[in-house]
Amino acid sequence: MRFRVRHETFYNYSSPVSLGPHVLRLRPREDGAQRVLSYSLEIRPEPSLLSHALDAEGNVVGHAWFIGTTERLRITSAFEAETLRANPFDYVPEPGFDALPGPYAPALAQRLAPYLGRTDPDERVHAFAHAVLARSGPAPLAFLDALSRGIHERFERATRDDGRAARRPSETLALGKGACRDLTVLYMEACRAVGLAARFVSGYRRGDPARPDRHLHAWPEVYVPGGGWRGWDPVEALAVGETHVALAAGPAQADTMPVEGVFYGADVKAALAYRLHIAVD
Repeated sequence: MRFRVRHETFYNYSSPVSLGPHVLRLRPREDGAQRVLSYSLEIRPEPSLLSHALDAEGNVVGHAWFIGTTERLRITSAFEAETLRANPFDYVPEPGFDALPGPYAPALAQRLAPYLGRTDPDERVHAFAHAVLARSGPAPLAFLDALSRGIHERFERATRDDGRAARRPSETLALGKGACRDLTVLYMEACRAVGLAARFVSGYRRGDPARPDRHLHAWPEVYVPGGGWRGWDPVEALAVGETHVALAAGPAQADTMPVEGVFYGADVKAALAYRLHIAVD
């Protein structure tokens, strides 16, 4: 499946500002699930220096530095990428990855520690995860599928354009609804409650091409020995395959923000807008 994506981000400032360093996570990663066929990045005003490198998670990250002042910042990324994983279960889990909780060998669990730590101490999240486990049985893949379907069936999906961070899992539980980032964080926390390593992924999904309102998407990935990092999308109640293109992944949402930076000015108000076009063949 081929994705053609154009993502424009606009910042407008009420008076001239100086732009601090910016971090950009807008180039898709390349792995066994996808490859980039073309990519372009346009920034206005043009940065004095722009470099790209791999971060600690293996994401391609751009670093931009600016000189002078501006009242606007426009960032446009465009790419064509091919997704390669038609079968999201094209692997065989390693022996021993067969029962929850705590399915990892000690040495592997130590390496996965950043993805195993709980972030919400509310016992309701723990109870929610273990209720799913009681229904699914101890097999990890059965739990992951049941958790994805359970969140999809129980929680109302909502779009939040305010740019705020994902809600705490306990808050999403109480509300009974959430945006994709909220449901992703809830899924991650439930996984960690039973000893599964989970991380946050930002990117794009095929969705409904006829809809004019397209948005950046988020979903969780879980580490499966023998399969590596594998995605489940509770918004669609499916294992992630060729219908998703990943930009960046990390232990928390903050590690995947598409644009991250600061500006300097006195009594300045900033406004954010974006335009996103996704075409899929």
